[in-house]
Amino acid sequence: MNQPDKKVGLVLGGGVVRGLAHVGVVTVLEEAGIPIHLIAGASSGAIVGAAYAAGLGTARLREMALKLRWRHVGIPVIPLRGFVSFVKLEKWLTGFIGDITFDQLETRFTAVTTDIDTGERVALQQGRVATAVRASCSIPGLVTPVKIDGRNLVDGALSNNLPVTVVRDQGADYVIAVDVMQPTVRRHWGALGYGFAGIELLIEHSGSGALLADCLITPNLAGATYFRFSRINDLITRGEAAAQAALPQIKRDLGLEG
Repeated sequence: MNQPDKKVGLVLGGGVVRGLAHVGVVTVLEEAGIPIHLIAGASSGAIVGAAYAAGLGTARLREMALKLRWRHVGIPVIPLRGFVSFVKLEKWLTGFIGDITFDQLETRFTAVTTDIDTGERVALQQGRVATAVRASCSIPGLVTPVKIDGRNLVDGALSNNLPVTVVRDQGADYVIAVDVMQPTVRRHWGALGYGFAGIELLIEHSGSGALLADCLITPNLAGATYFRFSRINDLITRGEAAAQAALPQIKRDLGLEG
């Protein structure tokens, strides 16, 4: 297959456990020969994005996803800035990709975080990769912030769930973004179901990345779990199905048909 003239960026959004659907997406893109030159991720999208940028093959990515459990992620702490710390997530990710810095990655990668004191988006592109990913995943109020360069950094999905502009600024000509939020009103939850859908909407639209991508891949995850790791195989399968459906457009846009 001929290589496209365009530089391709891949953007992976947050969604807690749903973010592991990204494994299915990158598997299909790699098998189809779609080149990825730049990657940016927010929250759980940063986990998959960092691992892929580090050179983990899709088989290893799937193995990583299937092994992940809550016991690998958080540890309870005195609830001053959060109820748990994600320091275990940092160590767990390091076990797969190594204790590496951004300049050691095979593909240029950005972990998007939010400064909890200012509300600013902070795009991390240097330093320890696992620490940056931990910050990108740290849900404020629940998880303690991560101090980097004097800033208290938390979940990147709050300020820019689909950081399309990050890879655009790095020279991406064509951006594939993967949204795993899919807001849904869970009416059987009563008032809580409407409130939860409102939070999903706020996160999905933060940064307006869905409107800026050249190709938006949206796996069918409406009502799917955010917290049950026992559903990982199903989440990956849904990611694969959505990526397969998007392949004709991607190949056409990149001139890779035939």
